[in-house]
Amino acid sequence: MEYILRKAEQRIIKLAAYFPAVAIVGPRQVGKTSLVHAIRSKLDRPSVYLDLENPDDLAKMANPSLFLDPLTDQTVILDEVQKLPSLFPILRGIIDRQRQPGRFILLGSASPDLIRDTSESLAGRIAYHELTPFYFDEIDAVADFQAHWFRGGFPPSLLAPEDEYARLWRQNFIQTYLERDLPLLGLKADPIMTGRLWRMIAHLSGSLLNMELLSGSLGIHGTTVKKYIDFFESAYLVRRLPPYFNNLKKRLVKTPKIYIRDTGILHQLLGVTSPFHLAGHPMLGASWETYVIEQVAAILPDWAAMYFYRTHHGNEVDIVITRGDKPEILIEVKYSTTPKPSKGFYIAQSDLGTTKQFVISPVETSFFLNVDVQVIGIHHLKKIFEESPYDNT
Repeated sequence: MEYILRKAEQRIIKLAAYFPAVAIVGPRQVGKTSLVHAIRSKLDRPSVYLDLENPDDLAKMANPSLFLDPLTDQTVILDEVQKLPSLFPILRGIIDRQRQPGRFILLGSASPDLIRDTSESLAGRIAYHELTPFYFDEIDAVADFQAHWFRGGFPPSLLAPEDEYARLWRQNFIQTYLERDLPLLGLKADPIMTGRLWRMIAHLSGSLLNMELLSGSLGIHGTTVKKYIDFFESAYLVRRLPPYFNNLKKRLVKTPKIYIRDTGILHQLLGVTSPFHLAGHPMLGASWETYVIEQVAAILPDWAAMYFYRTHHGNEVDIVITRGDKPEILIEVKYSTTPKPSKGFYIAQSDLGTTKQFVISPVETSFFLNVDVQVIGIHHLKKIFEESPYDNT
């Protein structure tokens, strides 16, 4: 499979030029290994690569200090580092004995919270970067947004030569996560049960997280469901989008919304077999919202945080982007080429006092609904974060 340049390359190289350790985290098969091999020649130091899922490489870590201490002039790349959480305190000692930038690049298929002792052991010594599946701006030269939306952003699915190969890959991905990867991360649960939960979450994607519904349908306690969802989130499989309710006097919903993070996986879990099938599916609008949420999240600047907004009267906006807790950008997601924001959109605009408003729809050309609300397509998401986004190009 041909390597496609990732937007994350320059950021990771920059982080490695300053921090002693850089961790690239994200779900399996998202392209972490391909990315790190692509940047090895661009690092400031020569590098050595070890895959901790390879028994031979794992054996080299039987006595980590003996192996790693002589490599002070190289960047040591450790893939699938969640396999060896006991390594982090040792890395801290090695870094503290000779603190230099770019000593280690760590690749992990779990969040730092699931890799025991990571944040405590390497605090102040490590920078984290989450590598997501391809977002549209990275692959617009090789796929249109409809294909990206339907197949999702995982490279083996998106770049498969046929839809059937893409489907088989997604099917295997789901099965492997349930039967191997989540248990390896510490989720002690019946894969049949977690598979049912994953599919139920797919049917709720874009909705408020209803723990009572999930626990009642599964016949297990709500705290157990929460634990399972925590694992899904830490494995980058689902997203909980928090509500915005800071310093507002209105009665607001304070329950998060939940999304399957990759729409290819979403469609597989829903049993959607083709774009034609999706076009008539009751989850069409929710799927489009799920897709847009992830595309916006992938380009979110460091200063920004993302929420949704909903009052108890039902006035809702899909995305609120804040700067320093202050609402700045309002976004409605509509699967229509002639979208009309809801009344709640304009109520939220008044409530929150945002300065930029957008509707994201499957359109090719941007246009204005009124003087301060612009409709944009997936091709123009960068407008959201431009200083002066309201031009019709």
